Amino acid sequence: MSTKIIITGAKGRMGKALLACAPSHPDLTIAAAVDLGDDPRAVIDGADVVIDFSTHTATPGLATLCAERRKAMVIGTTGHTNAERAEIGKRKAEIPIVMASNFSTGVNALFWLTRQAAEILGPGFDLEIIETHHRLKKDAPSGTAKTLAEILAGVRQQQLSAVARHGREGIVGERPPSEIGIHSVRGGDVVGDHIVLFAAMGERLELTHRASSRETFAHGALRAAQWVVQKKPGLYDMLDVLGLK
Repeated sequence: MSTKIIITGAKGRMGKALLACAPSHPDLTIAAAVDLGDDPRAVIDGADVVIDFSTHTATPGLATLCAERRKAMVIGTTGHTNAERAEIGKRKAEIPIVMASNFSTGVNALFWLTRQAAEILGPGFDLEIIETHHRLKKDAPSGTAKTLAEILAGVRQQQLSAVARHGREGIVGERPPSEIGIHSVRGGDVVGDHIVLFAAMGERLELTHRASSRETFAHGALRAAQWVVQKKPGLYDMLDVLGLK
């Protein structure tokens, strides 16, 4: 039986990519495409799962609606505040939710490799993240960069807010070994590049992912939608979908 999906944020860049890629997933059917001004309540009963690429302010309300109607969710919207993330998290006891900063298979391999490298290399390497996106991106750093930073801080048992350094200017002094640098570049039509730099005295390791098309994110989100409808209530990510945990 085909899984019926609703796409929110359907007129945005990712929404358009999802609509274009969905026909190549024969087990999925688009029940509705929703954007600003549309009422998801009018169509939600005709779907099994909602794929949300709307705005961070809209996601908590959508999660509440999905919980009321017992519909699974795939959340790709980024830039949520702590309060918004907490509100979304409340719904994990009621419905299955896949929430990921990036749905690319390659990026999720980068997440896994970043953790492995941080564990192997240990505290003797300085950690820096550089992300580049198109000029229209509204949030910085990217959700993917935040996830990478959280992974690095987690391996070192650090509080990210205490060690994150967003750019440098002026006489900043020597770099503390505990610091995690996070740098955002914006320009042109870059879909998304991420570099994780491990630098020590005498050597450095760079892990790099470059996206050339949004289709890779769209196919991943559609794969997650098909996966999540079979799961028990809970909060999952793309590593769960890919079996990398």
